Amino acid sequence: MSTPPPPSQPPSGGFGAPKDQPPGGFGGPPPVPPQTPPAMPAGPPPPPPAMPPTVPAGPPAGPPAGQASYGYPQESYGYPQQQPQPVTAPMYAAPSPAAPAGGGNDVRNQLMIVGAALLAIVLIVGGGFWYVGDDKGSADPAVADGGASPGTGGDKAPGGGGTEKVPAKTKSKTLVNLPMPESNEIVRIPGSWLTDTTYAKSDMGKIVGYNVADGAKKWEIPLGANVCAASRWVSDNKTAILFDAALPTAEKKYQPCNQVGVIDLNSGKLLWKAGTKVQGGGEKPIEFMEVTVSGQTVAAGGLNGGSAWNLADGKPLWTPKAGADDCEDQGYGGGPALAVIRRCGPYGSASSVSAQSLDPVTGAQKSSYKLPPGVEDALIVSTKPLIVAANINDTAKNAIGVSDLFVLDDGGQLKTRIPLTSGNYNPECGTKVEDCVNMVVGNGKLYLPTQEHQGGSTDYGRTNEIVSFDLETGKLTTDRADAGERYSIYPLRMDGSNLIAFKVPPYDGGGQVVSIDGKTMKETLLMQNPATKESQRAETQFLPDSAEFLYGNGRYFIARTAVHRKSTVSSDPYYNFVSFTTG
Repeated sequence: MSTPPPPSQPPSGGFGAPKDQPPGGFGGPPPVPPQTPPAMPAGPPPPPPAMPPTVPAGPPAGPPAGQASYGYPQESYGYPQQQPQPVTAPMYAAPSPAAPAGGGNDVRNQLMIVGAALLAIVLIVGGGFWYVGDDKGSADPAVADGGASPGTGGDKAPGGGGTEKVPAKTKSKTLVNLPMPESNEIVRIPGSWLTDTTYAKSDMGKIVGYNVADGAKKWEIPLGANVCAASRWVSDNKTAILFDAALPTAEKKYQPCNQVGVIDLNSGKLLWKAGTKVQGGGEKPIEFMEVTVSGQTVAAGGLNGGSAWNLADGKPLWTPKAGADDCEDQGYGGGPALAVIRRCGPYGSASSVSAQSLDPVTGAQKSSYKLPPGVEDALIVSTKPLIVAANINDTAKNAIGVSDLFVLDDGGQLKTRIPLTSGNYNPECGTKVEDCVNMVVGNGKLYLPTQEHQGGSTDYGRTNEIVSFDLETGKLTTDRADAGERYSIYPLRMDGSNLIAFKVPPYDGGGQVVSIDGKTMKETLLMQNPATKESQRAETQFLPDSAEFLYGNGRYFIARTAVHRKSTVSSDPYYNFVSFTTG
């Protein structure tokens, strides 16, 4: 896994170039990114080279000896994947480039600055064509122990067939498409959330709520700064954000990301905001890189360690201590439980990385699992069960940033380990602890998409499937949900025992949202988006690994996580988010 970018700088949206794509389509093989975004082709894309299907005919014999398997999705009705966006994955403004004290952090911070610089070059060359994503993906485990849920409130019928009903008319129409303001600088706008009445999205210097019935603006929270990170989880219709100390100026282009706040998504109020300092480490507020919510706890992590606050009133629960045992909380996983990735020792040299479950009120360790040698960073895919992703010795293949998944039991013991090094699978993990997308956990399984491969009925069509791993054995199951010719399918979240997934359309079609029966894998269409040129180009601006995708009650929102300059070639409009409704 790559090292995270410095605070307040455009992060590496996963790995490689950022992923927001201008209007186009995904029906044909992906072209090599040109210096400027290409215009929509007049006809079908040229045929790609032949490629064998990536899905084995049946379950493999199992992981290599000594390896177990793992799996859990990453976000559901809330923020990507994410997810950042493309797709479904996002972007960030950088904090002060000054490295924090400490030899290990110095090295890591320098690496992050280099990565951010390379990303900036890619963005300039691409003419604003690409951008990275934060949160990215969506997992929606059954809500428990505090009721936090990804982006929306979660499944109201955990273990049941789900609450999403097939609408009377599955053909959708546009609800509201919000144009993207042009900016010569990359400005991060991570974070989107959906409740029964409100869709909320971060914007430049503010967060705005929209009525889900008609798309009208409902409320606005001015922050006087840009959002630099956002929780994908919602608890009691509240969620948490990180934002900069101030808006950028000509003299101070990159402001520190050192403010945490909680917003009420229905009333549109910033309930409280706070900063924190290292105990015994000076008076300067520390900078954070990520934030999460679990029950009544807000927890934020970064290069200087982690802090937590009470969701309701902002009362501090714990803060990092200067030089405490040479260990630090790098970041937290939230939702139905609270977990942390903790590093001891200098980064990149003689360090050890552990995944721990925590008491969300006191921060006390409940269990701990030390990851094997070769793990420099780790990410949390699920907190209940606790599932950890890592790229061991950089052996990830196709599954970006993750070579292995570790499924842990309640006592912190390894239950199974799932290797993804065959190259058949297409999840993606970035630089932050909750920065994995295209993985969803439910029914005792981990659902994830396969790599795209050539379809069967056309010379140029490509497709893929959703498959699953058993979390007890670590083995591939017989589950399979086909995207269909020239479509690509990605898991979004659980709905009880059903899996909600979205399908990226070809250049001449509209996207779809489907519900997949957890027992039979039968697909039921919930939404069919228009195939008109205007609608298709608006929808396919966003990529599945870097945008924020939310679906609930017949409404579908797709949002970007960064604002950037527009293409000088394409005349198609750019949007902060697009939305569809069957109502």
